[in-house]
Amino acid sequence: QVQLVESGGGSVQPGETLRLSCAASVRRLDDYAIGWFRQAPGKERESVACIELTDDKTFYADSVKGRFNLARDDAKRTVYLQMNNLKTEDTAVYYCALDSFCNLPDFDFWGQGTQVTVAP
Repeated sequence: QVQLVESGGGSVQPGETLRLSCAASVRRLDDYAIGWFRQAPGKERESVACIELTDDKTFYADSVKGRFNLARDDAKRTVYLQMNNLKTEDTAVYYCALDSFCNLPDFDFWGQGTQVTVAP
């Protein structure tokens, strides 16, 4: 059973930055894809970004392109979501998830979520 632990959420003002971490209990990251999703109150869950760790192929939602970036630390088996120039509409609970590829309809393993609040 794979476990994912997210951290790094918090409350910031518009224009500020946060970095979310997703630590995976796997032997090596190369065999997997890790996606980031978010869910705002009253809204459906949406995909934010995803990385296929075999070849570092990345995907970003249009709403975050140019502001969010993915990075990896193999020694820590951790994937980061660097969020720059945050907007109020980025407020949500953010989840990381793990599976084999990014284009799957759902992911097998999920973290517990971390709250991101962006407000003046």
